[in-house]
Amino acid sequence: MKPDISVIIPTFKRPQQVQMAIKSVLLQKDVQALVEIVVVDNDPDASAKAVVQGMECGKRWTIVYGHEPEPGVATVRNTALRLAQAKRIVFLDDDQTAAPGWLKAIMEVQAQTNADLVFGPVKGRIAADVPHKSYIEERFSAFGPAESGLIDKYYGCCNSMLKRGKFFSDMPVFNPITNETGGEDDELYSTVQRQGGVIAWAAEALVYEEIPPQRATVAYSISKAFAFGQGPTQVAWQHRDLAKVAYWMGVGLGQFLVYGSASLIYRPFNAEKHVRMLDKAIGGLGKILWTDRFQPRFYGASAL
Repeated sequence: MKPDISVIIPTFKRPQQVQMAIKSVLLQKDVQALVEIVVVDNDPDASAKAVVQGMECGKRWTIVYGHEPEPGVATVRNTALRLAQAKRIVFLDDDQTAAPGWLKAIMEVQAQTNADLVFGPVKGRIAADVPHKSYIEERFSAFGPAESGLIDKYYGCCNSMLKRGKFFSDMPVFNPITNETGGEDDELYSTVQRQGGVIAWAAEALVYEEIPPQRATVAYSISKAFAFGQGPTQVAWQHRDLAKVAYWMGVGLGQFLVYGSASLIYRPFNAEKHVRMLDKAIGGLGKILWTDRFQPRFYGASAL
């Protein structure tokens, strides 16, 4: 019997973290659907294999392990989609843990709206005390409307559901060109939006992003701000909308000048505001320097 839901968890050199992510899925409450958990290991050395295959899920659901030795954020997602059997696909990252009512909430919103894409909130959290903790946690978070329902924007692939049908059928679904840079979700979801896809928000479908020490730094968060800032201009170029490219570059210039000046003003006496203004300034810079030449590489072969 085919599952009703496939929960996809790509993983890369995080065997302990992916174990926590899987456990959080197995602890979901009030879900009557048949669920399979598809874990695809993107480490060439298959570091998560023993952990995943050694997990007990009882008779309730199944765990499917796959190995994709070619590193790349788009490639591993595409491999997982080939393995997944359900028509409704939910993505969870290997450094995330889901709240107990997460899956029920995102399923209910998709059923009520028949949306092609459903997104839920992500709350970043750091176990230890670090400088600028609240800022860093916010950088790893994604929040939307207080109430569930249809929306007119898309979010990232982590904590999302897609419905196979009009979209997401032709392989590869995610563009392998983005393997090292990320942005595979923006490229795909922007196309779905332009083609009239229905997008919804599940306000109660909460997941936590567990931020490891090596990422719990201002420097890493600022580099992410630059990469996220590049997104709108890159999407405009993807669709060859030159007016939008010029618009977003202009917005970016304004952000860089205004927030950059503010960050310098705050730097001597308010470190928290300095960092937050710097984040906005660097995000603006990303809108200006949006081409491949300037794109940070966080994933795939660059992470080996």
